[in-house]
Amino acid sequence: MSVAELPRVRGRLTADAPLAPLVWFKSGGNAEWLLEPKDSDDLSDFLTGLDPDVPVMGLGLGSNLIVRDGGVPGVVVRLGKALATVERVDPTSLRCGGGALEFLRSIPGTVGGFVRMNGGAYGREVRDILVECEVVLRSGERRVLPLDALGYSYRHSELPEGAIVVSATFRGHEADPAAIQAEMDRIAGEREASQPLRSRTGGSTFKNPPGTKAWKEIDSAGCRGLRIGDAQVSEKHCNFLLNLGKASSSEIEALGEEVRRRVLEKNGVELEWEIQRVGVSA
Repeated sequence: MSVAELPRVRGRLTADAPLAPLVWFKSGGNAEWLLEPKDSDDLSDFLTGLDPDVPVMGLGLGSNLIVRDGGVPGVVVRLGKALATVERVDPTSLRCGGGALEFLRSIPGTVGGFVRMNGGAYGREVRDILVECEVVLRSGERRVLPLDALGYSYRHSELPEGAIVVSATFRGHEADPAAIQAEMDRIAGEREASQPLRSRTGGSTFKNPPGTKAWKEIDSAGCRGLRIGDAQVSEKHCNFLLNLGKASSSEIEALGEEVRRRVLEKNGVELEWEIQRVGVSA
């Protein structure tokens, strides 16, 4: 697919763009095309004119993602500063651009990614605070979707494939600023103490199975510290996979599958991936 076959953009369109520098694992192949639209209208116009058969994928901070070594065909959309605004709607509500950093303390990601996956931690999820979101559909149509249209479940939404979240409105509650700051600091401290946040990782690898914790099942199956090449199960928190330096995405994914196999064999528990795995194998 040549640039002549693609709609014109006012933002940036890059061919054969490396994705490894843009994701937390620092591994994986290239995007056939990387689109960084100037604004929502630019994105909408581009998708309207794009061949419907060309796949489209949104990319946030890449903090919960394995990009396979063969790269991602089609167009990868990455929202930049123009779509990273945060504005107050009323005393308890914020409207955040899809490219904005998530405002919940210590959760790495963008608003768009957080809304798509119903992200959360410490007993709360995005569905607890979301009012509505604006999306650009694969067709280029812009639509505002209320909370109940997203079909949320644990770490999952029913947003259509290829839809890009360009903004979201969240509603919180009033509380004492000092108490809020203390709770934020407590959560950040717990994360720092228990998770390998400064490593090349993708965050929580597997969803918590009903009635148990993924890390407990992984630990009891003897997988803490398990390695394939430079891919390792974290010894600090064994629901995290690490790239110790030069791990390929295939090694990281293979390690995850080996963990799943061992947990199923020893504990009879089938772990489900939480990390998204995209693209094609090398």
